[in-house]
Amino acid sequence: MGQTLSEPVVDKKSENGDGDSLIFGVSSMQGWRISMEDAHATILDLQRPGEDNKPAPADKRLSFFGVYDGHGGDKVAIYTGEHLHEIVAKQEAFQEGDIKKALQDGFLATDRAILSDPKYEEEVSGCTASVGIISKDKIWVANSGDSRSVLGIKGRAKPLSYDHKPQNEAEKARIQAAGGFVDFGRVNGNLALSRAIGDFEFKKSAELPPEQQIVTANPDVEVHDISEDDEFLVIACDGIWDCQSSQAVVEFVRRGIVAKQELSAICENMMDNCLASNSDTGGVGCDNMTMIVIGLLHGKTKEQWYENIAKRVANGEAEFRGPGVHHRVDDSPDDIDMDLDSRFRPNNGAGGRIILLGDGTEISTEAPDSEMFDQDDEDKDLDSQVDKFKAGDESNGNAQSAREETPGPSAAAQGNTESPSSVATEKSEAAEQKATEKDSRIPDKPVVPTSDK
Repeated sequence: MGQTLSEPVVDKKSENGDGDSLIFGVSSMQGWRISMEDAHATILDLQRPGEDNKPAPADKRLSFFGVYDGHGGDKVAIYTGEHLHEIVAKQEAFQEGDIKKALQDGFLATDRAILSDPKYEEEVSGCTASVGIISKDKIWVANSGDSRSVLGIKGRAKPLSYDHKPQNEAEKARIQAAGGFVDFGRVNGNLALSRAIGDFEFKKSAELPPEQQIVTANPDVEVHDISEDDEFLVIACDGIWDCQSSQAVVEFVRRGIVAKQELSAICENMMDNCLASNSDTGGVGCDNMTMIVIGLLHGKTKEQWYENIAKRVANGEAEFRGPGVHHRVDDSPDDIDMDLDSRFRPNNGAGGRIILLGDGTEISTEAPDSEMFDQDDEDKDLDSQVDKFKAGDESNGNAQSAREETPGPSAAAQGNTESPSSVATEKSEAAEQKATEKDSRIPDKPVVPTSDK
């Protein structure tokens, strides 16, 4: 767990934007951490303007969105947020229309650019990178680290990225082959993720290519063909995913859309929801937080898109689970009186859980849970909430073990079609068994984790 403040910084930097085929909202918050180490990018037109400086045609336009979660400092995250999209767009593969290869090449080229810059000669920080490039009919998601991209499809969550954790079998094999080890669930007992931009202390094997270093910036890239059922893409750092499951986030966003909140306000509400009431929760809810929601318009106006999702919800094309929506009074329509869920709100607000339906009606919190929720799944979602972790929990290991896992790269390569929850359960059991085996490279004296990650 990183150092924390006596009181959280809850001021947020938020923005909304819109293009021809999408809208977006983003927000970031420092929270309990002593500094803000996240960065992000929202680029509506990724293609470089031509000589006439005109934007790319709408039907060929590519938009870029990225979240970069820094650790050990903010310099690498800031550089990546400012330049990764530019570097991707300069790749030869990008000019040839091979977006997947351009993302792979661009991540590694960004790593090289930082390493070769004299300003960063002594730099020890690093960052995750989870980015999405969106055209009128495709989404490319590239991910390095444990930030995550999730697609909302008519109320169901589809992961478009995989969390790169040292415990993952394929990741651990690469780490060990490069001369590293995994202890305390961390690379060399230090770093809690196995891929990142920066972190050059783990990239010193001159005889190995960048993809085979102890820690690599090489991303997994997923390509998704957009359909009418696809509603929005969520990209967020682990400050969100350590507190919420992918499904809970998708449902939370939908509730905000039904309540006619701006997408940035939905992001703000989610961060308030995740924020720990104190800094004694083992790190859960105490991290920096950044979240982007990108709405896929499918030729509709913004207003029509909101209305369409509300109709789907009203027609039962959704399942509501997880905590209620936190909001400012001015975020809600005048005719809807929304309650707050005090169990997850850091400041003691009025109690009550409420579900908004698409026609503006609401299910009161007095109704039995069995009428509102799938109880088994509700319990699973609530297990990941901040209030489960008592003030007496001392180690960040408790927090990490409860985080919902995504299938690792090896599972994806084998075409694993199991649900994320079933894969997570199997992987958790395997990780627990492997935790009893001591790696031959681990020294007799335990290595104390030093990284915020």
